[in-house]
Amino acid sequence: MSENNLIKPNRVITDKDKDEDDDVVCLGEFFIDDNYELTTFTFGSNVLQLLCLQSASTDFDLTGQLVWPGARLLNEYLSNNAELLQGCSAVELGSGVGITGILCSRYCREVVLTDHNDEVLKILKKNIELHESSEDPNSCAALSAEKLEWGNCDHLNRILENHPQGFDLVLGADICFQQNSVPPLFDTVKQLLCLREKEHCKFILAYVSRSKMMDVMVTKEAIQHGLQIREVDGTRSVIANLEGVIYEITL
Repeated sequence: MSENNLIKPNRVITDKDKDEDDDVVCLGEFFIDDNYELTTFTFGSNVLQLLCLQSASTDFDLTGQLVWPGARLLNEYLSNNAELLQGCSAVELGSGVGITGILCSRYCREVVLTDHNDEVLKILKKNIELHESSEDPNSCAALSAEKLEWGNCDHLNRILENHPQGFDLVLGADICFQQNSVPPLFDTVKQLLCLREKEHCKFILAYVSRSKMMDVMVTKEAIQHGLQIREVDGTRSVIANLEGVIYEITL
């Protein structure tokens, strides 16, 4: 969720304010860091190479340029439980640089990677191209990248036009950062799960705890949306000095 979407106190907007806002936008665009490094990641027997930053570039909404602890947690879990992916169609929410979706392509028949940020989508698409050009013999899935802002019906409908049967799996790693993003996240998750209600689609969420308030909110929002949330046994662990866990969320 971008800084511009945060709720701010009401006040009169002057011409000076508008000029200052224009300056901020220009500075933000000027300081975007796109000096990505080709980095190797290993999850079980899976070795992946992709472009990413090693640290955040700005205070703007570019968190997807990094590989976060939750992605490592989810990838370890999926590598150790590859039968969950075998032959499935999957959609990932908040894909960032695509490390989870690209791993899933080794087992799934189809993977759609999504993000809402245009700058992040650029590097996501580059990593898909990099993966496809490597002619990975282990890859069997069709990979694509789509823009999806949670709660945006137009974005979701465009994806579903190409995938009217929905998906077997919804995936998310370290995507619960800001409180105002959690309700639209679960709005989107519920819509995706409802498409495959009779076939028991599930949302696998790698959650990393950064505040007690968010811990409570994630569970509360899932329940308020009529979803069942279950901690997967044996997945609670410490990663990058933070506690993480895998949740399975279903209708």
